[in-house]
Amino acid sequence: MSRIGHLPIEIPDKVDITVDDNVITVKGPNGELSNKIDERLDVTLDEDTITINRTGDSKEDRSIHGLNRSLVVNMVQGVTEGFKKELELNGVGYRVQKKGQNLELQVGYSHPVVIEAQDGIKLEIEGNDKIIVSGADKQKVGEVAANIRSVREPEPYGGKGIKYVDEHIRRKEGKTAG
Repeated sequence: MSRIGHLPIEIPDKVDITVDDNVITVKGPNGELSNKIDERLDVTLDEDTITINRTGDSKEDRSIHGLNRSLVVNMVQGVTEGFKKELELNGVGYRVQKKGQNLELQVGYSHPVVIEAQDGIKLEIEGNDKIIVSGADKQKVGEVAANIRSVREPEPYGGKGIKYVDEHIRRKEGKTAG
């Protein structure tokens, strides 16, 4: 039995949800998201709740049950509150600038690295060493933040690089003489 999948999803007042051929569309103040639900699941829409039930009881059916419920919850949360990831640059001379909608990173390479803005994703900077990625789609926000981090991942010896604000980098000792 799925521990997550059988729980009903509460629909806030300012959210409008439609279900059409297992495609759920969620509209809210922060935008509109849609996702296709697996055919083996049955979606029931009441006035203020959504329930997702599975038709079969195989292991795969049980696993996609909880997954699809979590995806719908993330869609509802995204159009109401939104998601954000914060990154910071650590290193001498490391900085970020906003060039129109895009970001320009100076992270120790001989050239600046340009991160292009995507649809539905808002890129902001605080100071010259903090990046805030926000948007309604949790998967897209995480992907953009991971792509920015991969430009210069933090290294364990000096701690230089781009890291998440809440990330802890395990530091290593350098070489010892002898």
